[in-house]
Amino acid sequence: MTDEAPHDGEGRSTGETTGEIDDAILARVSDYLDGALTGSERSEVAGKIASDATWKRAHDELAGTRHVLSGLRKAHAPPSFAEHVTTTIHQRSAGRLFARPSLGDQIPFGALLAVALAGLLVIGYVLWSSATGSLKVDHARTPTPSSGSSAVSPP
Repeated sequence: MTDEAPHDGEGRSTGETTGEIDDAILARVSDYLDGALTGSERSEVAGKIASDATWKRAHDELAGTRHVLSGLRKAHAPPSFAEHVTTTIHQRSAGRLFARPSLGDQIPFGALLAVALAGLLVIGYVLWSSATGSLKVDHARTPTPSSGSSAVSPP
């Protein structure tokens, strides 16, 4: 046994009144109250509201609900709301979401890049100025071939 109002498959009530109001009827009456229907649809729904008890009840319930909701004011959040939410999340997450920032988050990327380049320049200078450094080129000395190879002379 169902409490829904009998309808003809398109949301139209067959005139019998039972417990619940069909969702299709509620949708049409809501569109009617919103002013979203065309002239012919609007007059059709107005006629059904006047002649059918289910449509009338749906109209009265939706109109009453709209009236009650229109009297409500918007609630504003207290000034400390964001801080309170952050504190609550921090406590519940054991610090996983709002953990202390890492060094990379505290120092800008440009500063880290400048320090890295300066470090590379210092290492390059030390190798260049060292007597045994591999970057030093001695132009006065001619390279000698290794012991296993013969010197290549141009033809």
